[in-house]
Amino acid sequence: MSAYLRPRAGDPAAVGVPSAVDVTVDGHPVTAHAGQTVAAVLLANGRDTWRTTRVHSRPRGTFCGIGACQDCLVTVNGLADVRACQRTIATGDAITTQDGAVLPATSAGVQPPMSETVVHSAMSAEVVVVGAGPAGVAAAVAAADAGAEVLLVDNGRGIGGQYNRQLPAEFAARRPDRIQHEWKAFAAQREVLGGHPRITYLPETSIWAIEDRVDERQKLPVARLWAQRGPADAAGRQPFPIDAKAVVLATGAYDRVLPFPGWDLPGVYTAGAAQALAKGQRIAIGKRVLVAGTGPFLLPVAESLLGVGADVVALLEANSLTTVRKGWATDPLVAPSKLREAVGYGALLARHRVPLRHGWTVIAAHGTCHVEAVTIARLDSTWRPVPGSERRVEVDAVCVGFGFTANLELAVAARCNLTTGPDGGPAVAVDDRQQTTTPGIYAAGELTGIGGAALSTAEGTLAGTAAAQHALSSGDSADAPSDRAAVVRGRRFAAALAKAYPVRDGWKSWSDADTIVCRCEEVTRGELETVAGERGLDDSRAMRLSSRAGLGMCQGRVCSRTVAALLAAPGDVPKASMKRPIAVPVRLRDLAQAEETT
Repeated sequence: MSAYLRPRAGDPAAVGVPSAVDVTVDGHPVTAHAGQTVAAVLLANGRDTWRTTRVHSRPRGTFCGIGACQDCLVTVNGLADVRACQRTIATGDAITTQDGAVLPATSAGVQPPMSETVVHSAMSAEVVVVGAGPAGVAAAVAAADAGAEVLLVDNGRGIGGQYNRQLPAEFAARRPDRIQHEWKAFAAQREVLGGHPRITYLPETSIWAIEDRVDERQKLPVARLWAQRGPADAAGRQPFPIDAKAVVLATGAYDRVLPFPGWDLPGVYTAGAAQALAKGQRIAIGKRVLVAGTGPFLLPVAESLLGVGADVVALLEANSLTTVRKGWATDPLVAPSKLREAVGYGALLARHRVPLRHGWTVIAAHGTCHVEAVTIARLDSTWRPVPGSERRVEVDAVCVGFGFTANLELAVAARCNLTTGPDGGPAVAVDDRQQTTTPGIYAAGELTGIGGAALSTAEGTLAGTAAAQHALSSGDSADAPSDRAAVVRGRRFAAALAKAYPVRDGWKSWSDADTIVCRCEEVTRGELETVAGERGLDDSRAMRLSSRAGLGMCQGRVCSRTVAALLAAPGDVPKASMKRPIAVPVRLRDLAQAEETT
């Protein structure tokens, strides 16, 4: 069994045993507890795959863990294509394996009739904040404090986002601070938000589109956001509109993973998925786990895995210690803020005898239907494997993360201009008050460049204040010097972080012609380069249509940046192509029902 529920005894969060819930998997009763996701139930019962791909029938299970990749699709109560990592179980759930992209002929349940669609009335607010992570929560509080009526929308069950991920209420954690850094500050902020008279919070609500509109009464431009509320991917989540005078986008980011042979095997997870399952579900992704990639995020991931009983066989940092030191040395004033934290992680790894190797990474995963071993190698300064350094390590799980990619779909739909972030990836361009190039649309957090929670909070405060002033037509008053200073300090940290943990082009040498690049459509690097040679690179749309890379269920969220980088000419800045009218999955039956009722 590659992933399992950690025994409750000695759990650092002092989690009790949640009440049992009756569910079945492929017709057989399984052990399940209230608050678990479908993915957690399957993993805890020894199932790490539960669907096959459309093209080559390859096994798939959890990969990203936050609903971006669509790898973990499963059928629940007869409803196909449910993201197992997002759907919380309910009594009587019938979970069935999903083959390809077609609903099985014999379903364990019956799809809810259209009449059971839940109707939500149109809503409006002076400021709408999308995302309840550090940036979104800070923006909501700041906007409300500035006098605006605020609607905070998030697809999670509780605030905090990925950074402040909490255990489900059903787990009855008595010591949540034991698994959450900076818990006191977060808990205080959560209390302020929950008790604020001008903030309305909509959990389990996704914004899937944004468009321009004119208020007919006041003849003023407003943003119209289209939302769905209810458990993730459930039937009957009828779209409803939300009008806003100003919008703050705080949609965060997801893991960047670089392809290598075998990276599509079950048992390979993103670093974020490993942490989400450990922190949010008390699930270990395996018994012998290798952590690899680059960046300080790997340290708390290893900590989380150790906290749920996994044996972390090694933590591999792709950048050399010299590179890391030189990067931080470019701005010595920002490094001390994280020095104590780094020392603490180092002591933790030493206590658990986890080797930390700089200048090493995983370059291949091996197995038939699941990861059984990996090949690791020492890297040169360009990230090419040093010949003769390869070693084979037996593991049953590996988690990888090479930084993050901003979640840009809504920003692109709102016609916000993009720029290049500190790490070289695409980011939303903003002015000194976090306003994008689209009037009335503000952005904060990882959306504007990867820089961590402190920067996200500082930007959120600026964005919320500015959005409130825009919505209330009160003019642009001066920002608090401390807020502006926090943003400047955070951006200096982000710049040094990018220099300390760069992603070198040598990663392209890890893959070969047979390596999968697009996980959804199973397009290999060889197929991609063949199409590029025949079609050229001038027409990205033709490239996608010909190769099908980026046209699968995840709509290029996982592969588009990789494809752009693999095909980029020297000196080109790869940018993902993400312009699409629908930002998150929406069921056609729900759209049809919305049309009938409007």
